[in-house]
Amino acid sequence: MSALLEVRDLQVRFDTPDGDVEAVRGIDFDLSPGESLAVVGESGSGKTQAFLAIMGLLAENGSANGQARFHGEDLMAMSSRDLNRHRGHDIAMIFQDPMSALNPYLSIEKQMIDGPMHHLGLGRAEARAHAVEMLRAVRIPDPDERIGHYPHQFSGGMRQRITIAMGLLCEPEILIADEPTTALDVTVQARIARLVGDVARRSHMATVLITHDLGAVAGVCDRILVMYAGQVVETGTVREIFDSPRHPYTRGLLDSIPRLDRIDDTLHAIPGNPPNLSDLPGGCVFRERCDRAFDACAEPPPLFDLGEGRASRCHLEDPS
Repeated sequence: MSALLEVRDLQVRFDTPDGDVEAVRGIDFDLSPGESLAVVGESGSGKTQAFLAIMGLLAENGSANGQARFHGEDLMAMSSRDLNRHRGHDIAMIFQDPMSALNPYLSIEKQMIDGPMHHLGLGRAEARAHAVEMLRAVRIPDPDERIGHYPHQFSGGMRQRITIAMGLLCEPEILIADEPTTALDVTVQARIARLVGDVARRSHMATVLITHDLGAVAGVCDRILVMYAGQVVETGTVREIFDSPRHPYTRGLLDSIPRLDRIDDTLHAIPGNPPNLSDLPGGCVFRERCDRAFDACAEPPPLFDLGEGRASRCHLEDPS
């Protein structure tokens, strides 16, 4: 099966008062139709900025290089006008902060019906009915009435559900969800995950879940891409990552997750802090936090291909 999205050597930089910040440093990945990919890493790992770059939504002081081919067309080379043909219709993004995604001056109805009217060619009444059904699907009470309300009239959790409904309205080919359930309780998180999964299976939609929590992707995603300091440090299927993590950073993330099958209930935090992206250390950028660092780590490791889609950026994988 050919890839729906092919990303090659994606780089993102920000011009700041402290100098250039390399937020994303040459990542590669493919996304297939119907596949669910988790992109995992701590805050500042570059996971969100990578997808904002692909969507053409970087902040004004940001710039991006590389390729992101969607059906063979390079999104990175498109004008904003051409990108608008794809955003919302072919590729949709759900943001972590619903207050930045919702316009406080417009009713929910106004914000939800424009997309289906523009991209799907629906009339106003059809678009409204479609929006009401999607609000009902994400458990907004009395959606027929509440669709006429404004964002400030909803709780934070309800606003997040509305942004999720908006992302699903046009059943895009790719849905990118940036920490979409952070503001929700665990019961609603599970329901939203099932909803996104159901829509993905029905429409053969590919999904990307951006998260700092490896535990959130178990049972939801097919494959995991682990990022650290702007680079991919490990890739593999969910089962491979959970059963046999190869990179020390991935093992550290897994050890910090509470587990019922662990006799010792102590959580093991990764020591230290992520590096300053404007002043990255030489060699392996994880070595100062790594309990398995050795002499070779003074040099930056390549991403070692382990076969069958697995890879790890660690000198421990060097066969020589």
